[in-house]
Amino acid sequence: MTDWRADAYRRFEAERTRPAADLLARVPPDARRSIVDLGCGPGNSTALLAERHPKAAIVGLDSSPNMLAAARARLPRADFRQGDIAEWSDPSAELVFANAALQWVPDHIGVMRRLAAELPARGCLAVQMPDNEDEPSHALMREIAATARFRDKLADAAAARERIGGFAEYDDALSASCEEVDVWRTTYVHRLAGPDAIVAWLESTGLRPFLNPLDADERADFLALYRAAIARAYPSHAGGGALLPFPRLFIVATRR
Repeated sequence: MTDWRADAYRRFEAERTRPAADLLARVPPDARRSIVDLGCGPGNSTALLAERHPKAAIVGLDSSPNMLAAARARLPRADFRQGDIAEWSDPSAELVFANAALQWVPDHIGVMRRLAAELPARGCLAVQMPDNEDEPSHALMREIAATARFRDKLADAAAARERIGGFAEYDDALSASCEEVDVWRTTYVHRLAGPDAIVAWLESTGLRPFLNPLDADERADFLALYRAAIARAYPSHAGGGALLPFPRLFIVATRR
């Protein structure tokens, strides 16, 4: 998969940062000396962590050199590293934060189980993941990918992202090592400028597995079909623009 584009990701930074702030607000307010931000992206979530815990040693981990360059420019005091968040391990970390990242990790529930078990006493695992695979925005990607023009190249595109589990799956996985497991789901409703803005949002995230395997002409054709379908699914509203409902799953688990 090609590298992530920090500039495209930051176009909707306010909307992307709000869930990270909501997740951090539910993390117990214990003082933290060691924090890791898994899948830190351009550092928007890391900046929230640094503001709340100004004395903590903070590591931001991401696989994208482009994202890490943006994060280092934004928050020079943090330690940003390139790596695979699925393989990361540091039992000294008192807060493991993962905002919109673990949905890309194979067996993410198993990874979360391991991360929670490695926490020190009263350590915390805080996770937020988009839970929008059943929304029109994502169902339409799969529908177009299954057409004759694209099905051969995009047969595996939908599998690039992990299925989000049910509340009980996360509670069962984390309760073995954590005394408190808080799981909830929130649907944000973003007012965007219109269908083109919705497509632009998704080009930097959910559309990537569908666009990356295609050549330039195929990509243009896929996007044209997708824009037309999005315009039908998300019509303009009297208040201006189009409304994009965006469900997200949140989990905060505290080690016993």
